[in-house]
Amino acid sequence: MEKEKRKQKMLLAVIQGDDYPETVDDLNRNGFFATVLSSTGGFLKKRSVTLMIGVEEHRVPAVLDVLKQCAGRRQQMTYSNLSMSAGGPNPSIPMMPVQMNVGGVVVFIMDLDDIQKY
Repeated sequence: MEKEKRKQKMLLAVIQGDDYPETVDDLNRNGFFATVLSSTGGFLKKRSVTLMIGVEEHRVPAVLDVLKQCAGRRQQMTYSNLSMSAGGPNPSIPMMPVQMNVGGVVVFIMDLDDIQKY
């Protein structure tokens, strides 16, 4: 009798390049392996990374948790010179703390017929 096949999923996760090292390390620590593809964002033309992750269907929520934790949208404090002079930043105006949105991950989840490893 043929062994019952478990449902498999392919996740394509597009993350910011800065989030790549920690995200892949955390995925590996949790037993997930990813193929990394360099990519460029279409809107801001920023460096991004696309992760290809093949997993059994019941493990998808655990992968999504890692992706949200390491690469999800979040607020970060940065400092900015708020001067708007035509000559650029004005050193006489102090740097001000500014909250910025950083990160973000887009995940495409697809059904797979099979995963084979040799």
